[in-house]
Order: sequence, then C-alpha cells, then structure tokens
Amino acid sequence: MEVLSDILRSMRVNGSVYFCDHLHSPWSMEFKDTTSASFHLVRRGECWVTSGDQAERLGTGDLIFIEQGRDHELASQLAGQDPPAGEMSTLLLCGYFNFADETDTPLLDDFPSLIIVREEELLKRPWLKSTLDQLSTEYLSQQPGSELVVNKLTEVVLVELIRINFGRGENSRIIQALSDKRIAKALQQLHNDLRHPWTLEKIGEEVGMSRAAFAKRFKELVGQPMLKYLTRLRVQSAKELLRDTKLPLYEIAGRVGYESDLAFTKTFSKYAGTTPTRFRKQAG
Repeated sequence: MEVLSDILRSMRVNGSVYFCDHLHSPWSMEFKDTTSASFHLVRRGECWVTSGDQAERLGTGDLIFIEQGRDHELASQLAGQDPPAGEMSTLLLCGYFNFADETDTPLLDDFPSLIIVREEELLKRPWLKSTLDQLSTEYLSQQPGSELVVNKLTEVVLVELIRINFGRGENSRIIQALSDKRIAKALQQLHNDLRHPWTLEKIGEEVGMSRAAFAKRFKELVGQPMLKYLTRLRVQSAKELLRDTKLPLYEIAGRVGYESDLAFTKTFSKYAGTTPTRFRKQAG
C-alpha cells in the first residue's frame, strides 16, 4: 500500500456537523476546553476568528481548522470594534473531528494547530468544495440517513485538509521524506512488510546507502530514528488487530514482526502505556 494512504487508513477518526444556521450581527460563539478538533466554514457573509493573539477575518467560502484544546472565538466583529453598519447575516457551518485515543502516527506530529483554506484555494479543489456543499445540504435536509452521510462526509473533509497541508509541505517532514527517492523507498518497505526483521544495515542495502548515511538521512527527514518509526508503526498495527480481530496474542505478535509474546508485550506496553490484553479489553 502507498505510504501516505496507509498512514491515513490507520488514523481512526470520526466527526460530524453540530451547527449550520444564519447568525445576525452582533453575535459571538466561544469554544473553550474543547476535546475535539473544530472546523468552521463561512457559507455566506463574514466573521472574525480569534485564538490567543491571532485574529483572522473569514469571508464567504473560507474554511478554518483548529486543533483540539485550542480555545477560540468566532464573532461578527473584533472586541472593541464598532458593529458593522446595518444588520449583517452570516451563514456558518461548524463541525468537529475526534481522533481515537490510540492513534499514533507521524502524520499528526507535524499537523499545524490552525489551518485556513481561503475560498480561492477551495475553488481550485472542486472535489472538496462539492463535498462541503453536500455536507451543508445533508445537514439541513434532515432526511432519513442524513446523519450517516454527514458523518462520512466530515471524515472526507479531514482527509482533504490533511492533503492540503501536505501540499503546502515545505515544513512537513513526511513530505520531505516522501520526496526523497531513497527514504521514500525505505518507508514503502517498512509499511509493506512489518513481519520482516528490518535492520539499518538491511534497509540501507535495499536503498543503496551505507548504514550510517541511511540512519542520518532517515532521522533528518522523518524526524525520528528508523527503528523508533518502525516500532511505532508495528504498535499502531497491533492496536488495530487487537481492536478489530479476535486473533490470539502470539499471532498478532508474529504479524507485526515479533518472535515472542514476551517481546511484543514489553514493547507494546512501553509505547501504548498498557498491556495488549488490557488494551483489547478497553477497546472492546
């Protein structure tokens, strides 16, 4: 499986829309101590979003993503500003994303806490724009089955936001890594075969680099040593198998590259903070 697709697949996320309506100035909405990531789309009109010292004006068609736990406020005008002349109406769509507690992926390591996608950028992505249009329509229609459609479309929106962030990826370590032919090949090897007893020497040989040169290059681009990346990948895969199957521990251990239950349990407990057996019970 292609590396980025595999990373996205491993992310367990759910989300939905909780608000879509016209707001008439003056108005404000506060979001504090949020346990979910938020997204807000201005369907028509405009508003301001403030978070800490940052203030951004959102116009028609602008979309903003804000990570979980980041306090923010949406309002018709900034604090201290005079209200706009006459009554102004804003059609606002608000929703949320929840990442599963067990999600551990390098994708989220570099994901910014706030992303704004302006209307001009959305217009260049007709797939995302049509998805947001359908999301609003489904939520407002309240037809039978709309809740399921809204939830699934919300997940699609998150994937598109991630892809947009990667498209801006000058500072994204994963993008830099996948743009390097040798490191990209190494990542593909790791994702394709977790069972294999990979070593720095073996992977270096596969991509035509010395052990030392490969280890240095991998850490520079990916942001962590290869063996740590591989261990996180194996533990994440094990979590999925523990949660979604009834396979015995010894078989799961073998599938993710461990020769014994003991070695698997020790590593899993270190990275997951609990034993495989307890994790399975809690997930169940």
